[in-house]
Amino acid sequence: MLTLAQANRIIEAILVRGAELECRPLSVIVVEPGCKVKAFQKEDGSSMIRFEMAFGKAYAALALGRSSRLVRVRNEEKPAFMRYLIAASGDQLFPEGGGMQIRDAAGKVIGAVGVTGDTEDRDEELAAHGIHAAGLKTDDDCRDMGRSINARLTDR
Repeated sequence: MLTLAQANRIIEAILVRGAELECRPLSVIVVEPGCKVKAFQKEDGSSMIRFEMAFGKAYAALALGRSSRLVRVRNEEKPAFMRYLIAASGDQLFPEGGGMQIRDAAGKVIGAVGVTGDTEDRDEELAAHGIHAAGLKTDDDCRDMGRSINARLTDR
């Protein structure tokens, strides 16, 4: 189970690190399985619809069981397939990097984080930083935990 304290720690760590790196204003969401919002913060100066973008990145990670960066790769490779999934999600799925699944110590998916505001690479880096700051794991951390964990590290 993802606690509110963990969700807030993820967001706090991302915002602090983003300020250290002089990122543009960030918006960060943490969701539970089923993409139910646990916590969200939007820095002063963030542009419109940042909640929707952060949510869409977290939704993409949970819906396809991989980082939203890999969802973007899938979108480029199989646009018809992804158009269907985006429509099936009610246009909630946003295939752009910055969304990552959150895993517990055993590798179980307990939620996702979505970061938006800076570059795709930076958003992704910050998502991993926040997850680690809360003492939790990313898909990459679980790569050697076996098939049952189903950590997707490629676009296949």
